Amino acid sequence: MIGPPANTRIWIATGVTDMRSGFNSLAAKVQMVLEKDPYGGHVFIFRDRRGSLVTRRD
Repeated sequence: MIGPPANTRIWIATGVTDMRSGFNSLAAKVQMVLEKDPYGGHVFIFRDRRGSLVTRRD
């Protein structure tokens, strides 16, 4: 398994995310809420209300 580069940070959203939103919407949330660059090489993880679906934006 090839892992991420050593300087990669992993951000996990603690709240519930509406998974009907697409990647562009998730990227906008990363920019507005975390004030981070969604295309900066870090991994952002989101979960749905039931916890049955997890997605990432990297």
